[in-house]
Amino acid sequence: MNRFRFTILALCLVLLFLGFTDLQLLFNNPEPAVVSITELEQTGAPREWLSIEGGYWNLEQAISTTGSIELEAFLIPLRSIQDPDAPIHVIFESRDPEIIALLKTDGFSFDTLAERDKFRAENREMFFGQHDVTGMLIGGLVEKGNRDKLVSLARELNMPVSDDVILLSQGKTPEKFRGYFFVIIAILGTLKFIHSAYQNKKKLAGSAAPVADKKV
Repeated sequence: MNRFRFTILALCLVLLFLGFTDLQLLFNNPEPAVVSITELEQTGAPREWLSIEGGYWNLEQAISTTGSIELEAFLIPLRSIQDPDAPIHVIFESRDPEIIALLKTDGFSFDTLAERDKFRAENREMFFGQHDVTGMLIGGLVEKGNRDKLVSLARELNMPVSDDVILLSQGKTPEKFRGYFFVIIAILGTLKFIHSAYQNKKKLAGSAAPVADKKV
């Protein structure tokens, strides 16, 4: 029984840590920090929630993160210049329906390279244009494993990814209520543990009292 109670306490402490982490992230990011792609490449991310201005993306270099024919998300390089061979300091993961539909058409709808090249020329602005991207950094203790996998995937496919690459999840925003929920559950669970331990101590003290009287 004691082992079960201490397991509950450990879970409460984990929830408390996750809750405070979420709340710190929320309070530090009341709105996205507006930053130019050049500034981001040179000085890094000022906060976790970013609105990146002036970047050129390259959908021709986009790679699927699902590893199957079901295309749900892509890694897309974002640069301050249009050179496809330039080092990549910023990559964003996109689940934008418009981008997904465009890349599905590009990948599966044409029988010849000429047809695909024509399609890309007709949609040049979407494939190679200058776009603003807003989203959250992929990082921290919880998402570090996922971030490392995505960076490794990009490097395996010969993308010139820099060592200080910034990985962004497009469209993601700070969680507004999850942190509060975790903290409340953790506090209630901890109070329950303290109450249970107190009741157990009283019970043991009460059962020990008659034994002492008998010896006297």
